[in-house]
Amino acid sequence: MNCEVLELPVLAVETYQIREVLRCLLHTIMFNRALGPVRPYDVDSELFEISYVQCGDPGVERKIEQKINILCNWVEKHPGKRVTVLLSFYEKRFKQIWFSKQEERLYWEQWRIHFDIVRPPSSDPDHLRVVRHVALEAAVREAVLEVLTLVGHKKEHIPPVVSSDTVCFPYEITLPSAMESHFGLDMFKRVVLNSSPPAMLS
Repeated sequence: MNCEVLELPVLAVETYQIREVLRCLLHTIMFNRALGPVRPYDVDSELFEISYVQCGDPGVERKIEQKINILCNWVEKHPGKRVTVLLSFYEKRFKQIWFSKQEERLYWEQWRIHFDIVRPPSSDPDHLRVVRHVALEAAVREAVLEVLTLVGHKKEHIPPVVSSDTVCFPYEITLPSAMESHFGLDMFKRVVLNSSPPAMLS
């Protein structure tokens, strides 16, 4: 199975803007790839004059927020980088290997969302900040329209729906490996620091 790769334009964002930009784009894609019993609702962006639709599934919203939190925490410590977030959809297949079955993931669509993380000088006058914000808002709006155009025209590669019980196709959100490993190390440190030492045997 060939995987359809869909690239969105690179967006230049400041660290405080990443969260809302990703919410707009990821939820727009997820809603347009939703399958069955969704309860969509409109969301007004907290930062931009933009509205987008969420599919109303707590699991999807929780996973998106978790990934966004990891990304935002990493970017605050590593400004000035280009970051790519991948949203991939796949089918599950099971392959018989000897006496057991092994799950395979057959990816059929991948969205690539690129960011240039910028840190403007703090001495910039307010009017320049407003100009940059307005430009980013327009770019995000264009990116959302690009998503809607692509999901409307790119349909031949979508696999048949085998169940209406799930909200969306199986998917994964992938961050650069450095972020994921950094998050895992932070979690390990937090567990170690917050754990009580074992009681001494008497």
